[in-house]
Amino acid sequence: MRNRALLALVVVAAGIFVFGVAGLIVSGRQEASGDFVAAPRGTPAGGGPQTLQLRPDSSPEPSPVSSPEGSPDQTAAAYFQAWVKSDYDAMRELVDEPPDDFADQHREFEDAALSKSLRITVGDLVRTGNETAEIPFSQERDEQDAGTWRFDSSLHLAVRDLTWKVVWTPSVLHPDIQPGGSLVRTEPDAGPLRPVTRAGREFPQNSGAEAYLDNLVNQGVAPTTGVAVGWELEVENPGMPAKTVLSYKPEKRPAGVRTTIDYATQAAAARALDGVQRGALVAVRPSTGEILAVADRLGGRAAFERKYPPGSTFKTITAAALLNNGLSPDSTVDCPAVYQIPFHRSIHNYKDEDHGTVTLRQAFALSCNTTFARLTIERLNADTLVDQARAFGFGEGGGGSTCGSLRRPENEDALAEDSFGQGTVEATPLCMALVAAAVESGEWRPARPLADEAPQGELPQSVPLPSNVAEGLRSMMSAVTVDGTAAGSELPQGTAGKTGTAEDGQGGQDHAWFIGYRGDLAFAVFVEHGGTGRGAAVPIAARFLKAL
Repeated sequence: MRNRALLALVVVAAGIFVFGVAGLIVSGRQEASGDFVAAPRGTPAGGGPQTLQLRPDSSPEPSPVSSPEGSPDQTAAAYFQAWVKSDYDAMRELVDEPPDDFADQHREFEDAALSKSLRITVGDLVRTGNETAEIPFSQERDEQDAGTWRFDSSLHLAVRDLTWKVVWTPSVLHPDIQPGGSLVRTEPDAGPLRPVTRAGREFPQNSGAEAYLDNLVNQGVAPTTGVAVGWELEVENPGMPAKTVLSYKPEKRPAGVRTTIDYATQAAAARALDGVQRGALVAVRPSTGEILAVADRLGGRAAFERKYPPGSTFKTITAAALLNNGLSPDSTVDCPAVYQIPFHRSIHNYKDEDHGTVTLRQAFALSCNTTFARLTIERLNADTLVDQARAFGFGEGGGGSTCGSLRRPENEDALAEDSFGQGTVEATPLCMALVAAAVESGEWRPARPLADEAPQGELPQSVPLPSNVAEGLRSMMSAVTVDGTAAGSELPQGTAGKTGTAEDGQGGQDHAWFIGYRGDLAFAVFVEHGGTGRGAAVPIAARFLKAL
């Protein structure tokens, strides 16, 4: 009888246990779905409204004795809400045994992704065991240039110490990231870029600018290792090749580093020098100082770096000093064949030409050495001439950063020689093109070799010319082509300039110069040992301007 009673008690107890397990399995079936819409990245924790939509839980209330605190969908909701707010501390509290660098891994991911916004869309929660669950979700990230980046992941949850916790691995950030892995942004390059014209075209063949393009590369202006073209996001896992998960490549790859050189102007300059053994032509834009063309048959970068006596083209600077000291283009002056400096040497005109009494404008147009030597000695001094030259980009002693040089004259003989571009005066073709540009625009500007958005380095300050000086010089340079040393040539109408014939100081044939401007284009033509400016340099300038 006692055995029967004991057997009945065992049967009842077993029935109660089976009923309890069945109830736990049923109550564990829960489903959740919803959208988390994030404000732009960087919204502070707790700031900005976030939206979450979840279907109501239709499961019966769990037994308060056997069920853990909360539910997996509640933990997931709190985790996702903290994520879109970048509240990594709140996220960490919901994770079981988070790694020490939990927040750092998230920040590094965001630094690589550079997402402008983040949206998380939650799928249906699935129970994978009595105390485990999984909820799929999608991330949508707005990426610069590449648009929306969407990918799917899963959030795993489990009961730890009677609390639903997130079981976190790096795959939560992205499904391809394994422990120890990370998301990395790379910027592929287009290979070494060569300088190109302002419009992005390659330079004309045999343009005479090759040495200048090489120099830009050597200076680091044009990168020798290439420039970034688009970007890629890669997942890098230990011991595995990197995997690209998102990339952006622009439709148009940059052709190269843009210079200020204009293709048509460069082609015209190069062809104008065809047949010239030793010469150079530099063109600049007076309103900006941009280099429009450089055709060099002198070798190396002589048009920018090698200085020659500028001859009578330097009278442009001497004339500016005279206009600054009381004279005008209409002032009456003498142009004798020879001028004898009192107690010093005598100065001769070219071929000892005597033009008698003329205006300063005519003396300039006829390139009277005697006029400018006498006026410089009588009205100017060494400091005045040096200061005026400095305003046009010249520097004393010929330092490497100056386009021209002029030592302070020590006596009247030296001052007279310097006044018409001999003596210690030297200048590069680029320097004299900038002198012509200053006359046209009324302001001396440094040369600019690169397009506006490119770094130019440290450039000297611009120097404005007094209005009477600029207007006077324009009048005088126009007279040169109308009834002066360049008159009757094939120069297009509207061209103004100044010829120059300079002794080379070595007993060889004279150097030929012609500087000038037409509209918003200034230029300098130089022919080494070419003879006279009118005979050798003016025809080159005419071919150049007529080709534009």
